[in-house]
Amino acid sequence: VQLQASGGGLVQPGGSLRLSCAASGSILSTISMGWYREAPGKQREWIAGISSSGSPSYADSVKGRFTISRDNAKNTVYLQMNSLKPEDTAVYYCNALIMALPNYQRGTYWGQGTLVTVSS
Repeated sequence: VQLQASGGGLVQPGGSLRLSCAASGSILSTISMGWYREAPGKQREWIAGISSSGSPSYADSVKGRFTISRDNAKNTVYLQMNSLKPEDTAVYYCNALIMALPNYQRGTYWGQGTLVTVSS
């Protein structure tokens, strides 16, 4: 199983970006998916998650500005980021709890990270 994240880049304060993360491989079920970020000099933090039924949850720091969604048919999770602030600058990582073949094992997988820079 692999997760491939994309969509990062440079954006001005107040701008928007949309991140995507697609899971591929011998996937039986993508149980939950989410996004974390790691800012320079800080620990990786959870910012948003979404269950298999589509129920979202957010960290207080992004609530009201970021929206997580998923496409189960594509095993893909998205993060729409609006009203971006300089403090949102970080490497963003996607994460998924997946049940995979050949043994129906559950595992947590990470994407490679995509850099978001918010600066004027």
